[in-house]
Amino acid sequence: MQAGEGPTVATPTGDQVTIKAGTKATNGSMTVLEFTMGPKQGPALHTHLREDELWYVIDGEFRFKAGDAMLQASTGGFAFGPRGVPHCFQNIGETPGRLLVITTPSGLERFFEQGAEVLVSEPVDPEALAQLGHANWLDFVGPPLQFSDPL
Repeated sequence: MQAGEGPTVATPTGDQVTIKAGTKATNGSMTVLEFTMGPKQGPALHTHLREDELWYVIDGEFRFKAGDAMLQASTGGFAFGPRGVPHCFQNIGETPGRLLVITTPSGLERFFEQGAEVLVSEPVDPEALAQLGHANWLDFVGPPLQFSDPL
């Protein structure tokens, strides 16, 4: 897949995710997503019940929370969030950042595909987000880093 290719949908945070490879393309082995995130943006603290998650910083400066650990990585750096461990991340730069996220096994793309259809209100309804998460093996367990651990 070339740069700029792949279906792109809005995330619950109002950013964008491009699905680079999903369940069908990888025979269920992994999902590959490219996020473009605005300054200070990031998802709520959540736990994947079935996927391990790797974060690779394509461009920018991010911080990652996994369990009690807080990690920081800039362009070319990466971090890991194992399944069952509450985690989240945040673009801590002043410009949009890009993050490659790889999960194994596959399936996380469904959360974003379905979310683009059902999470249409601004701000996103927390109950609808929780229901969508449960349907896709995700539990939302806390706020985004911008609120729980402001810079």
